[in-house]
Amino acid sequence: MNNKKLFKAVDNIKDIITNVNDKIWEYSEIYFKEYKSAQTLAMTAEQFGFSTTMGISGIPTAFVSKWGEKGPKIGILAEYDALDSLCQAKGIAEKKPSNGHNDGDPGHGCGHNSLGAGSLGAAIALKEYCEENNIDAQIHFFGCPGEENGSGKVFMARDGLFDDIDICLTWHPGSENKITGNGSLANISIKYKFHGVASHAAAAPHLGRSALDACELMNMGVNYLREHIIPEARIHYSYLDAGGKAPNVVQDYACTYFFIRAPKAKQAFEIVNRVDDIAKGAAMMTGTSVEIIHMDGLSDYIPNKVLGDVIYESFKEVGLPEYTYNEIELAKSYTDTIEKDVIAIEKEKMAKANNVDISDYDGIYIDKNIAPYIHQPQNAMPGSTDVGDVSYCTPTAQFNVATVAIGTPGHSWQMTSQGAVSYAHKGIIIAAKVLALTALKAILNPEIIEKAKNEHKKNVPDGYICLTANDYMPDL
Repeated sequence: MNNKKLFKAVDNIKDIITNVNDKIWEYSEIYFKEYKSAQTLAMTAEQFGFSTTMGISGIPTAFVSKWGEKGPKIGILAEYDALDSLCQAKGIAEKKPSNGHNDGDPGHGCGHNSLGAGSLGAAIALKEYCEENNIDAQIHFFGCPGEENGSGKVFMARDGLFDDIDICLTWHPGSENKITGNGSLANISIKYKFHGVASHAAAAPHLGRSALDACELMNMGVNYLREHIIPEARIHYSYLDAGGKAPNVVQDYACTYFFIRAPKAKQAFEIVNRVDDIAKGAAMMTGTSVEIIHMDGLSDYIPNKVLGDVIYESFKEVGLPEYTYNEIELAKSYTDTIEKDVIAIEKEKMAKANNVDISDYDGIYIDKNIAPYIHQPQNAMPGSTDVGDVSYCTPTAQFNVATVAIGTPGHSWQMTSQGAVSYAHKGIIIAAKVLALTALKAILNPEIIEKAKNEHKKNVPDGYICLTANDYMPDL
């Protein structure tokens, strides 16, 4: 294995990768509408010899690009969806929509433009290296839409697209350089549609059966339930339909929308059953009926330690980029828009993770360290991700590369604004090299894949059970 040649394969396509990054940043397409973004990624892969199947799992913007006929099957995951209402000018540290756009337009506030471009770079460089050196490998570059909303990977996992993949790798842009050793929260989404009987609220209230009353009683019951579930669980809700605006009408229809999260999928299922019972009880109390619609669900993420260790070693071998004076000043201009207390907390957390003194981060605006890998699957990150479903199907690992200034909040205008600046480009190249090197090590050392699979079997003894109802289809 020649690391320099592999890294050169990434460097050879650096301009192509960064151009893809910037195009997808400009497109800023939301979930399941990422037509240009998906096409850009797939067509670029095809230019380098991959064969692509578009529209997998019933989603027009989901795809898989493949290369290789034999050898280990390596999955590399890409995302490319933007977020609503985060339109922002590039490289400007003040809140301002980009030219020709409005505040309410979408923007890449989670860096998925970079995620997709970096993963693409890894897939192409790995293919080029394997082809040149006659190495048997099967590279599957998965285009995964709708991570922010819609959960594209869930439907792909439900259809078995990851079942025969030996390992899956991915990364995520952010403000730190670290390997993801924590789990995430499983998340099940459900709509509760209550149907009642309309009547005049003053003249004939006794003839009405209020669907809105049922919703309110349900929410009250769930509030009492919160005391009796595990403290790590979360239950969120909103009203999708409160029954109209007329107070003198008994509402005959109302609908609430719930997210039910827990550290493990099994725990989330148990809480869902109890919430369903509360909804049925609320319907009985009000003389209404309830329609329970189980929608998409996300499994918790299971980090694979074997792969995490390989990523960490690969990350150290790749190293971090040097930043110019102008790049450091630009990063500083973004940290200046964030409260000093927030920056101080972030730097303290990073210093602790890297086993250095907090003073080591004085005057630092882009993370300069690679945090040691800490495998803590029992500690769940507060959010949810559809990468969790992939991790139930096959050994999976992911990591973060600093592409934005320290303290930059996710899903913010600051994150969007930095998505196509020069130091973000440098982060993408690092991510591509780490992904490609990790994959190559697994290809050339079969014991890595074997150990990763043995660990996966212990972590997922019952196999993958999709939390999304079998009859629920992507919301296109």
